[in-house]
Amino acid sequence: MRAILEILRSGALVTRERMRFVGAALLVAFVAALAILAATSHGPNDALGRPLGTDFSNVYAAGTYVLEGLPQAPFDPTLQYTREQVIFGTATPFFGWHYPPFFLFVAALLACMPYVPALLAWQGVSLGLYLLAIRAVLVAPATSAAPDKRPDASAIDPLWLLLALAFPAVFVNLGHGHNGLLTAALVGSALAVLDRRPMLAGLLLGLLVYKPQFGILIPLVLAATGRWRTIAAAAATILALVLVTTWAFGVPVWDAFLASAQFTRTVVLESGQTGWHKIQSVFAVVRMWGGPVGLAYGVQAAVTVALAASLVWLWRRPVDFNLKAAALIVASLLATPYSLDYDMTTLAPVIAFLAVHGIRFGFAPWEKTALTALWLAPLVARGIAGATLIPIGVPVMAAVFGLTLRRAAATGGLPQWWRSAQYPIR
Repeated sequence: MRAILEILRSGALVTRERMRFVGAALLVAFVAALAILAATSHGPNDALGRPLGTDFSNVYAAGTYVLEGLPQAPFDPTLQYTREQVIFGTATPFFGWHYPPFFLFVAALLACMPYVPALLAWQGVSLGLYLLAIRAVLVAPATSAAPDKRPDASAIDPLWLLLALAFPAVFVNLGHGHNGLLTAALVGSALAVLDRRPMLAGLLLGLLVYKPQFGILIPLVLAATGRWRTIAAAAATILALVLVTTWAFGVPVWDAFLASAQFTRTVVLESGQTGWHKIQSVFAVVRMWGGPVGLAYGVQAAVTVALAASLVWLWRRPVDFNLKAAALIVASLLATPYSLDYDMTTLAPVIAFLAVHGIRFGFAPWEKTALTALWLAPLVARGIAGATLIPIGVPVMAAVFGLTLRRAAATGGLPQWWRSAQYPIR
């Protein structure tokens, strides 16, 4: 047992050769699974009669309503399900529409195409943006103090592309036709350019409003560090989206959205009809283990406050920006009660930021193992939670957040007297 712990502590198993082998093996398996899914499908449905890209079906169905001049209809679960049954058959499961009205523009654009081409276009564009975001993280300046000093892009290890494509959360998104790739692209790109192009970063963060649950802590960090230009750009982006949406769809669409939010909160989140094993949040852990709704919200709130305090401390310290960015993304996922396994795609920029820092300055004990666990977690998070009621995504994310804070403390984030008790980074 001691030998195993030492291997995990040192991360000796995490070698370039093993990363390449595991990444290639998973990528081949994913591609084969997608090929089988496509070969056994019939029309827009898979062999089991479910829509291809499952959750994308609600986006497409909503888009058809918009094209018919009925933008409020997707927010009515009965009408939304009726349209899904018309498109995919009466046996199709219900996939609810839970997005703000802004996202109806995307849905309508995709609904202009037949279903399968729309699904391929959606996933293809999202995947491309995701890869560009990861590359942007890797070529970002080494420190925020020298925002114009960027590494040579040609010197980046090409292994990153394999690991980014083989990241299990990518496959979860492709299988579900979900938007986690877009979320990862917006967050990763915004933080990669935050110091060099604050207005662009604000624009990208403003576009993230289609997933408002992930924006709880980002404004706090921006305000605590005086990034007012980024805040202004984000606010202007959101205001423009509100005005354009209201002009296009009318005020009643907001009433429909607010009414549907209660359905989302009570049915999808609080009662867990989505499935507790799919939700990777502290709230879901408490509910999965039988805790009442009030207790779940209380524990989630306490965790969110602790995360907020930690981030304000971290972002106001003279710490490498890669650590700040990684911690903010992880905390944003942990701070919301509604974060599913496909949202873990947003952890890809986290791994990239921390890998960049580790390669430059060395990895401390447990860090290689923790990053490996974070990379693998989306592959097994849903299955393990469903079989054992242990949602491993939450403790793995919490461990990486804690290790990031510890690394920050060891590299200048705390006074010397405290740091002297910490291990040296190797």
